[in-house]
Amino acid sequence: MTIKAIVLNCTLKKSSEPSNTDALIDEILKFFDESEVETEVITAADFKIAYGITSEAVDQEDEWPDIFKKVEEADILILGSPIWLGEQSSITTKVIERLYGGSSLTNEKGQYIYYNKVGGVVVTGNEDGAKQVSRSVLYSLSHMGFTIPPNVDTYWVGEAGPGPSFIEAKGFENDFTRQHAKIMAYNLIHFARMLRTHPIPAEGNVVSE
Repeated sequence: MTIKAIVLNCTLKKSSEPSNTDALIDEILKFFDESEVETEVITAADFKIAYGITSEAVDQEDEWPDIFKKVEEADILILGSPIWLGEQSSITTKVIERLYGGSSLTNEKGQYIYYNKVGGVVVTGNEDGAKQVSRSVLYSLSHMGFTIPPNVDTYWVGEAGPGPSFIEAKGFENDFTRQHAKIMAYNLIHFARMLRTHPIPAEGNVVSE
């Protein structure tokens, strides 16, 4: 059984720049690789993603439909976000709005299109706000139809105020963060496999009913 995962890194940086969020995402992917999960990481800042609440192209330059197709094909979706002013990044919000734009679409059973997909979140920063961002992202994914397994929020925050972030502070050596990265990875994989073999039944979950 091949499990596919897509990670949308919503850092404000391009993929050509070092990203603390990307570095923490890599800790999750180590476990995905061990379990032979097919994974693609997309840095949202590399793409022209227009504002809007739709899965369709907003204008000729809008590249969201190509990203959305990858989400449709995946079993696992992870959103990665830095913390700014205690909140998720502006790109995270934009991506969630575009995901929401496709949430009214349905699968072959007539269920919402994100049914039988699992979601998680990775958060980095050097200020408080990791649980606030996790709560916001995971609720959004759940509301759209994603299944949220237990403990699928992995985060790292250093000391309050200016200071070294995940890479410079060697956050990958933090026992709590390392443990949660492992738990998150395995729970996402377990639930993705479970939903592939035992999908959510259509009874009571068909949109037209």
